Amino acid sequence: MGKMLQISGIAGLVLAVFGIVAYLFTRNIDNVYVLIHFVLGTLLLLIYLSTQGAVLIRSLRRRSTRSGIHSVSYSLIFLGLLVMIVYLSTRRDYRYRWDLTEAKVFSLSPQSTKVIAGLEEDLEIFAFFERGKNRIVSDRIKSYTTLSPRIKFHAIDPDLHPEMARRFKIRQVNTLHLSYGKDSTNLTETTEEAITNAIIKLTRSGEKNVYFVTGHGEPKIDDRGNNRGYASAKEALENENYQVKEILLPSVEKIPADASLVIISGPQKPFLDHEIRAIDNYVKKGGRLFVLLPPPGNEILKDFLQDWGIRVGNDMVIDQVIRLFSGPSLGVRPIADIYSTSHPITRGFRERTIFPLARSVSPAETVIDGVEVTSLVNTGPTSWAERDVDGVFKRGNASFGPGDKRGPISIAVAATVNLEKIGIDREGEAKIVVLGTAGFANNRFISILFNRDLFLNISNWLVGHEEFISIRPRSLRSSRIQLTKKERSAIFYLSFLILPEIILIIGLGVWWKRR
Repeated sequence: MGKMLQISGIAGLVLAVFGIVAYLFTRNIDNVYVLIHFVLGTLLLLIYLSTQGAVLIRSLRRRSTRSGIHSVSYSLIFLGLLVMIVYLSTRRDYRYRWDLTEAKVFSLSPQSTKVIAGLEEDLEIFAFFERGKNRIVSDRIKSYTTLSPRIKFHAIDPDLHPEMARRFKIRQVNTLHLSYGKDSTNLTETTEEAITNAIIKLTRSGEKNVYFVTGHGEPKIDDRGNNRGYASAKEALENENYQVKEILLPSVEKIPADASLVIISGPQKPFLDHEIRAIDNYVKKGGRLFVLLPPPGNEILKDFLQDWGIRVGNDMVIDQVIRLFSGPSLGVRPIADIYSTSHPITRGFRERTIFPLARSVSPAETVIDGVEVTSLVNTGPTSWAERDVDGVFKRGNASFGPGDKRGPISIAVAATVNLEKIGIDREGEAKIVVLGTAGFANNRFISILFNRDLFLNISNWLVGHEEFISIRPRSLRSSRIQLTKKERSAIFYLSFLILPEIILIIGLGVWWKRR
């Protein structure tokens, strides 16, 4: 009976401690778990103190007991520090944060960081939340505020401040109002991608027009239902605050003067002589040209690009694909991860991109003085440039043979033209980028791997916005699971209270028995 009374003191202490912890987190004294632990813990402690109080006093005088109390005290202090750190990290706003996840799912993308660093005025973000609270969106916006003191964040309850909701024309909760200088905009989508794109549109001055050439069977920029369409590319450019238009080149004499960038994507029909002259004159006036070539076998623009120091191969880049249980197979969609480390477009770019049905594109053997051509992207060493294009398309097979070139194979180049050095009485420079495939940026492939980032980095470099060359935020950042209130409560009690309590009681029981 005496041993049971002694154990009652330990059990009572454990129950009381866990009851207090549960109350601190739930703030509900009527909680069944809290009540049971308070009542049983208090009862067992009273029984122990009334029957074993003298024994307790004598044991406290022992040296071994004092040593044990010190060890327990140190453990409790350490545990208290951990609890305090967790509490402060979740309940307080700090200027410095650390993201320890491998994929950096809780960090802003490099593009967001660059955009914030370029703010020249204060950016105010008014967030209209139900009851003025939305933890997920608030934490996302606070990630912006920690990087720049210019960003001011205000969480507002529209029911308490209807005048502000009317002032900013807020129609629903979870809407953001961004104000920068004299410009402002409302956002109902609160992802990082949407917020950063809105900041770009507010801060980027001047209108930049991007013209897609049409009239030769090019993919349509408004076609979302076709994999070959360029609607996703158009949307990506518009998110960077570009005005995207079409130009029917056969019907005009020259490229419009307001064209910041001209894109030729996958033409299927030859260009007329006056069209080639229009493009050539545009380049010689300091124009910016982005060419995405059609599949091999189509020699459109080959001679024109050769004149500017860019060699287009009459081949197809093949890379072996190893498939589980079936061995190597024909790879007509090579994945590239070798980039120029010296060119602004790809400097620091380490991500993978995919180039379906690509041909080789490389600097020509002879380049006129004043033109600098750089290879941007190369496929891996297992790839090769296959000359027998008909064999690939008709028979579906290819093998490295005489006349083929072994990888790495250049599939994208950038050319910078010094206008004065090539004999044109005009200061400045023209820029040309050529990719060996138009499929790189179509609806099917632009969102695969990091194609979109490379496509936009090329466009920004051509236009002259090198500060926006970066990796953009992903639409999906981290995996989340939605739990009901009962499910969250059950997980909390099982993992944080009940299981540790059981383990602690078993451990104390084993210790007591051995003692």
